[in-house]
Amino acid sequence: MLFESPINLKLKGADVTYYPHFFNHIEADLYFSDLLSNINWRQDTITVYGKTYLQPRLTAYFDNNKTPYKYSNIIMQPDIFDGTLLKIKNTVESKLNINFTSCLANLYRDGNDSNGWHADNEKELGETPIIASVSFGAERIFHLKHKKENGLKTRLTLQHGSLLLMQGETQKNWLHQIPKTKKNIGKRINLTFRIIA
Repeated sequence: MLFESPINLKLKGADVTYYPHFFNHIEADLYFSDLLSNINWRQDTITVYGKTYLQPRLTAYFDNNKTPYKYSNIIMQPDIFDGTLLKIKNTVESKLNINFTSCLANLYRDGNDSNGWHADNEKELGETPIIASVSFGAERIFHLKHKKENGLKTRLTLQHGSLLLMQGETQKNWLHQIPKTKKNIGKRINLTFRIIA
């Protein structure tokens, strides 16, 4: 395991820390291949302003307590943690000293897959959600912008094997997204570990 010193993004009203090489390249390659093949990926529909669309990425949901997860009018029934995903979860928990109950996994198939501006602020996540976001595969640009102060924004490249930790009042004050890109890029898997009471 390659575990470098964390990078604090020093954002107003937020607590965001980036670990560029949380997993080394060999681990990241193995995990990416295994998760791509063995997760039961699905594509849900979302309704926005009365119109229904296919979600622009594939997803899967895992939970210790088998509790369904609801967001954007989608109800996801959880699978159990096992195999590679459980190994990754245990590593994340050990290194961060945080215990997570669930994981929303996303598969971005190419540059056309995306995730629009949002905050992970569902009531099940509590007043100050803790989100540990692990990336495997193609690099994507992660954008952050303040909800009220238009000039406050930043972006960073989420590398293969990296981890981004968002906690404190980040979800209260900031939005984030993975926008589409016209670049010819490969698949990316994103594991967002979270705590649901």
